[in-house]
Amino acid sequence: MSEAFPRGLSHSVARARLVAEGANELGTEQRRSLAAIAGEVVREPMFLLLLGAGAIYLAMGDAHEALILLGFVAIIMAVTIVQERRTENALEALRDLSSPRALVIRDGEAQRIAGREVVRDDILILSEGDRIAADGVVLQAHELATDESMLSGESEPVAKFGQREMAYAGTLVVRGQGLLQVCATGQRTELGRIGKSLSSIAVEASPLRDEITRLTRRLAVLGIGLCLLLALLYWLLRDSWLDALLAGITLAMGILPQEFPVIMIVFLALGARRIASHQVLTRRLNAIETLGQTTVLCVDKTGTLTQNRMALAALAVDGQLLDTGRLPGGELPEAYHELLEYAVLASEIEPHDPMEQAFHHYARTHLADTEHLHPAWSLAREYELSPALMAMSHLWRQDDGDDDVVAAKGAPEAIAELCHLPDAARARLIADATTLADRGLRVLGIAKARHSTQQAWPSLQHDFDFELLGLAGFADPLRPEVPAAIRECRQAGIRVLMITGDHPHTARAIASQAGIESRGTLTGADLAALGDDAANLGRQLAGVNVVARVTPQQKLAIVNALKAAGEVVAMTGDGVNDAPALKAAHIGIAMGKRGTDVAREAAALVLLDDDFTAIVAAIRLGRRIFANLRQAMSYTLAVHVPIIGLSMLPLLFGMPLILAPIHIAFLELVIDPACSIVFEAEPERPQQMQQPPRRTGEALLSLPQLVLALAQGALVLFSCGVAYAASLAAALDDATARALAFIVLVSANALLILPNRSAQSGWRALFGGLSAVAAWVLGGTLLSLLLITSIPALAGAFGFVPLAPGLWLAAFALGCATLLLLEGSKRIAAWRG
Repeated sequence: MSEAFPRGLSHSVARARLVAEGANELGTEQRRSLAAIAGEVVREPMFLLLLGAGAIYLAMGDAHEALILLGFVAIIMAVTIVQERRTENALEALRDLSSPRALVIRDGEAQRIAGREVVRDDILILSEGDRIAADGVVLQAHELATDESMLSGESEPVAKFGQREMAYAGTLVVRGQGLLQVCATGQRTELGRIGKSLSSIAVEASPLRDEITRLTRRLAVLGIGLCLLLALLYWLLRDSWLDALLAGITLAMGILPQEFPVIMIVFLALGARRIASHQVLTRRLNAIETLGQTTVLCVDKTGTLTQNRMALAALAVDGQLLDTGRLPGGELPEAYHELLEYAVLASEIEPHDPMEQAFHHYARTHLADTEHLHPAWSLAREYELSPALMAMSHLWRQDDGDDDVVAAKGAPEAIAELCHLPDAARARLIADATTLADRGLRVLGIAKARHSTQQAWPSLQHDFDFELLGLAGFADPLRPEVPAAIRECRQAGIRVLMITGDHPHTARAIASQAGIESRGTLTGADLAALGDDAANLGRQLAGVNVVARVTPQQKLAIVNALKAAGEVVAMTGDGVNDAPALKAAHIGIAMGKRGTDVAREAAALVLLDDDFTAIVAAIRLGRRIFANLRQAMSYTLAVHVPIIGLSMLPLLFGMPLILAPIHIAFLELVIDPACSIVFEAEPERPQQMQQPPRRTGEALLSLPQLVLALAQGALVLFSCGVAYAASLAAALDDATARALAFIVLVSANALLILPNRSAQSGWRALFGGLSAVAAWVLGGTLLSLLLITSIPALAGAFGFVPLAPGLWLAAFALGCATLLLLEGSKRIAAWRG
């Protein structure tokens, strides 16, 4: 292999190094194994209590009861593990972001591999348009230049001359070709080091998770206290310490709110999967609960509000403006041919830049079969953009000409400088450029020059004698669905703040097209003048909806100022320098297509299609998820009230106990699916996006909601108590009375799902739009209840006797009558939150 084309690593060495040093990726997360999930489930307090109850039955010599109870333990464990596995699969799918591809040399042959498989000392072949997969030193370069703005914030390409210069992972090759020897991968790259530095910005704790944790702990402490009290009373009153311990365990199982954290993680994980169907990847589940609280949505313009697709929209020659989208007869007037000709000559032959691509596309359409296209000319010299002069020039050699042709394009101010325009002509040019910018267009100036082949080429493009040809304006079309989405945000009480690096005129024009209310404009220079005064910046931001000419570093100041003003901030970004702002925002939203790995790692959400409407869809789903979570928590609290009451009251009134651990285990098979499946699948509430955002610090369950949940549970307890007391008063045996009370309890708790599906009252709200999932859960619950109270073998396992059809229907009717009382309570408590 020649020196120009190194042999590279062998496949065996590359595989060994990948194993030894790890994949070339950032922020990977380990997937939980099935055994790890099972281990976590077994350690749950509910399962420990069930196992303890089984051990007590064995100690009492009741092996039959113990085996049945342990069978229920196995069933509940299996259901829980399947649900956990389902959640883990959802999260794993959400974490799966495909890595960029890389062209490497292995065993002397070039091959395309996944970027995560690149290892140290690999040789990468770089071409224009490639995203560099790892840090390395440049071995060879041909007009190689990279865009390192994501690292440095500087927009100018950085030329690489092949003299052992460094090139960095994540940067884009904007010109030329080269070979790169990898020296760092993954967390060891410059991107990885910047990502690690983000740890200094703390991710805010989840208020909802903290609230549920506090509620769970309080109820657990209450449960422990009550179960100890119950066990002590049972022992004192009935003198059986094993039965007393069993009664205490039963009460503890009834009180223990193990569903609360389970419900939350299931809702958030499955909610993340729902959001993913709208092409939004959830990296931090806490963001889902915060979506409904968003008050300010900070968005970039390019690629989010617009299509990130440049189209030539206007040409201007001698002050005469031509709208290229409305050409008479579809043909380009001859007066504009030369302008387009030199625009193409000033562009790359095979362009990567979208504006240069637009020039080529338009020229192929309108200059074909004319003398204005020059495929035979050769590019002899390039003059690059520089911070001092924002223009570039190409010098072309003609085979049969005495002069070389020079074409230049760049910012109108730079082209005016190249053409040495007098003040009056310069003012007219800038005024024409401003007119185009006010239409939301990005504007370039075009100029031409000739240079004798007999003379040496000047070292600076400024030394050519340029002549102004005119202006070209480019439109990045607004996404057609954006105005409706902006309107939906406004109706939902969410303020959209557009933050862009574009010219203020362009920014205001796009904002107007999108429907963002015009309330003035701030610029990056204005922000710099305000200094570090966050309070003053917050006051200034309160009066505007457009911030233009902003650097990535200033986005963090904007986020912090909005947060200090009490706003809940969602923020979009794509570059490495955006990462601090994305992490500092309540909800950081990274661009999936054009975003960097570090931006994605810092963000809570990733837009896979860089589409603004996906953000609005995520907010809508976030509100739906929180509303359903609130209903599920209310239902869970309500169903625990009769379980606790039926565990304690028979002892206090000298009656036989109703509930045993096996009954609690059966109820868990009703409660868990109801909470994690039925309520999670409930559709969006009417007018959900016409309400203001949820207040910061608002409790999951308000005082009226807590009172109503407790009242619902008390009504179910009352019905069960009536059924049990009436059965005993009628001289029915204990097993029959227990079965009748259990039928009322299970049927009422199952039907309690219906009024808790909606905060509205009325029969339409009660039965209307009943989902297939809810119907299956209700049907399955009632069928299971019928089986365990009718089939002798099953009834005996639960301590029941098979019931006559009349008694069974009477108990079930009482459970249904409880539903009428529950619906009436909603009408009485119309003020419920």
